Parts: sequence; structure tokens; C-alpha cells
Amino acid sequence: MTYCVGMRLDQGLVFVSDTRTSAGVDNFAVSKKMFSWAVEGERMITIMTAGNLATTQSLISLLEERSVSGEDRDPSILRLPTMFQVARLVGDTLREVIADVSGAGQTAADQFSASIIVGGQIKGGKPTIFLIYPEGNFIEITDDTPFFQIGETKYGKPILVRAYDKSMGFA
Repeated sequence: MTYCVGMRLDQGLVFVSDTRTSAGVDNFAVSKKMFSWAVEGERMITIMTAGNLATTQSLISLLEERSVSGEDRDPSILRLPTMFQVARLVGDTLREVIADVSGAGQTAADQFSASIIVGGQIKGGKPTIFLIYPEGNFIEITDDTPFFQIGETKYGKPILVRAYDKSMGFA
């Protein structure tokens, strides 16, 4: 069971995730679900994942390989000019991973689905957050929808709806 939240406050962006993973009734484990990439003074990008663990690990591995390897590989989230372009790349990569697995003889593509929250800021742009669906399309955070949740969301949303205030502090 996963729970991740990304929210925009007046003071900046907040990302929260758990680490619990379940693969059956009695098979619980811990797995990282929040990943960050940074170029000091230029950009900070955070990705949180929920869904099929093999799919999300493949997504993060591909993004990492394309962005952090010693080679100048494109597309790379560390070189894209806007957060919108980062969200497009993450959505395209998620769609690629799901299509690769689904096309390998499996029939239920939804078994391999995942949802992603990606957010951050690139120098010159505003801090923002995107919710990426398993199909690769996405929506951006707005004043009307100031937070996104993925994973086991049914318990968190009522609390966030009642408690959220964009002027909240980080302390």
C-alpha cells in the first residue's frame, strides 16, 4: 500500500511518501517511492511513484540511466527547459515501460499500471507539480486543486481537504 502527496504552498512545494509495499496478503516490504534529481542553483525535480513496483522501478531506472549516466543522453530530465517538458518525458517513459511489459505476452495491461507525481522547479520557471496517469497523460496543479495524491488515497483526502491552507508553513 502506497500513499504519496504533493502539494503547493505559498512557501514552496511539499512532497510526502511512505515506504510500505505489499505484494499479497502477508508479503509486506519497504521500498523507496520518492526520488530526486538536482543541479544546484538550476533545478530540483522530485518524482513519487505508486502502482506496480516492477513498473515504477523500471521507470525510475530508465530516467536515472538517461539523466545521470556519464554520457550526454537525451532526453534527460536534467537538461529539459521546463517542468512541462519533464512531465511529458516522465509520461512518455511510463507509457513506454507499460507497453514493453504488456506487449510481452501479458494480457492485462492494468496489472502493470502506475501513477506518478512529478514536481519541482527549473531556474526561471515557477515551482509546479504534475499528476501523471498510467496512460502517460497528465494534469498540472492549480489554485483549485492545490495537492495531488496517489496510492491508497481514501483516508488522506478528507484530512487534506479540511486542513489545507496555502499559507501553512513548513514547520
